Amino acid sequence: MKILANVEMKNYSNMKIGGRAKELIFIEKEEELKEVLKTRDKVFLIGNGTNTLISDKDLDISFISLKEFNYMKVIEKNENYDIVCIGSGANLDDLIDFMEANDYAGLENITGIPGSVGGLVNMNGGAYGTEIFDCIDKIKICDLDGNIKVFEKSELNYNYRTTDIKENKWIVVEVYFKFSKGFDKECSQDKKDKREERHPLELPNLGSTFKNPDQNFAAQLISDAGLKEYRVGNAMVSPKHPNFIVNLGEAGFEDVMGVIEHVKEIIKEKNNIDLQTEIIIVK
Repeated sequence: MKILANVEMKNYSNMKIGGRAKELIFIEKEEELKEVLKTRDKVFLIGNGTNTLISDKDLDISFISLKEFNYMKVIEKNENYDIVCIGSGANLDDLIDFMEANDYAGLENITGIPGSVGGLVNMNGGAYGTEIFDCIDKIKICDLDGNIKVFEKSELNYNYRTTDIKENKWIVVEVYFKFSKGFDKECSQDKKDKREERHPLELPNLGSTFKNPDQNFAAQLISDAGLKEYRVGNAMVSPKHPNFIVNLGEAGFEDVMGVIEHVKEIIKEKNNIDLQTEIIIVK
């Protein structure tokens, strides 16, 4: 276990916004995670920081990182599928590379989504009709009391961008995937190319800011409302992908929140739709 005190969290957020945290703890073993949860009052698991907006004020929070849990191993081979254990700290990009190397199919559509496996499992991340839960067999979690449990996928409730894990604030420790053979390299490369073409990856951002409402796309609603390039301070609705808010340079937490609240207000006024944030907000 490695503990850093008085950490500037903007260095651990893709949005480059964040205040000074009480501590940042890098966990290396399950036992350490249990110990930290039992000895700290206020904790928050920070993945890759790709969808987390962090307040730029001082934060009386113990941030936890499981980036050392980045292993990938085949634990069971069968005629039609393999069971693969992935640590929650592994990057999705590395998992996709692992799938290609082992000819595993099922998650090609989510190629290029930034973030850790644990973070994506927490919110059931996905794209193009594929969700990460599609290929999950079971999940090992740690609850806030430090108890380690393993759940079969069938024991968990999960839906569009939400899971029991997220609702209960459990921590994903490792994930067991059930992969069949037949990696589709063309599909994977196509999704990666589309993200690079359509997303404002050249600027700090947190990915999709809002969940897509039923029968609608948040980006389309925002575009139709004339909100592209709407700006508060140096936080702006991206003209490239209007469901992204970008940091043009030294944007603050309140700038981003100002953009979020204005977009929600206008979409409610024009469409009578209450947009829900997909990003995680820590303050």
